[in-house]
Amino acid sequence: QQAQAYKTRITAASKYNFQPLFALYLQQTTTVEQIQAAALDKDILSYKLYPSGATTNSNCGITDFHACQHLFAALEQYSIPLCIHGEVTDPTVDVFDREKMFIDTILAPLLSRFPNLKIVLEHISTAYAVDFIKSCPRNVAATITCHHLLYQRNHLLAHKLRPHYYCLPILKRESDRQALLAAATSGDSRFFLGTDSAPHAAGDKESACGCAGIYTAHAAIELYCTAFASIGKLNQLEAFASEFGAKFYNLPLNTGSITIDNQSCQIAEYLDFNKNKLIPLCAGATIPWKLRGLTCPA
Repeated sequence: QQAQAYKTRITAASKYNFQPLFALYLQQTTTVEQIQAAALDKDILSYKLYPSGATTNSNCGITDFHACQHLFAALEQYSIPLCIHGEVTDPTVDVFDREKMFIDTILAPLLSRFPNLKIVLEHISTAYAVDFIKSCPRNVAATITCHHLLYQRNHLLAHKLRPHYYCLPILKRESDRQALLAAATSGDSRFFLGTDSAPHAAGDKESACGCAGIYTAHAAIELYCTAFASIGKLNQLEAFASEFGAKFYNLPLNTGSITIDNQSCQIAEYLDFNKNKLIPLCAGATIPWKLRGLTCPA
């Protein structure tokens, strides 16, 4: 019901023929009956799983995976994809190892028990995750953000702490970035676009306990262009951005199009955000791609 009400607000505000699709928040209080109802709703695309405490607004996430086995079984039965923030939250696990630990201790056993469950491991950040996805059957896929393709942990931590590069999963080594870039540009349909764009007011980022999240929605496709062009693989971007994800979710391909020019584009220093300032990725910088326009189906 909340998703349908949200759809009404979105479509009323949109000036385009835009079709919003929704992920429902999987919680331990979710029921099999709710999953059955979601399977019949064409606007519900998936369920989203957050380990409790893994990222912003994840406090209602899963704390006991064993207690959710009946929910995973129902998702598998009704062919509803499960989108996962793949990190453990054990405070004894190093923040740079949390994705690997999640894959080894939670995701691999989950797939062993529910081999036909459709899973999207979202915003992967390591070479280990790339190799894991490649080892899985075709019902398992992953999304990759533009910031994980463009940056590594030195951008966050070297010389000065730069809070606007802080996200979860945290930026990893340069070798991980290179592995992600190779996967994204490989033409392997198990890897597709997912921005994980997260808006936080500047004061919430620039604080003693700053929020995790990078805002990329202002120029996401241009930033993906920058990443793909950096290794001469711009010809692979359309499938990564517009085809592989749709096919995984059994959705029709868009009939509209966008045009992006190899032209300098100045990114704003900040954006207005609920009477606050939002600092976008590449704030104040010039990037080499610019969105010219788009055509939408009638």
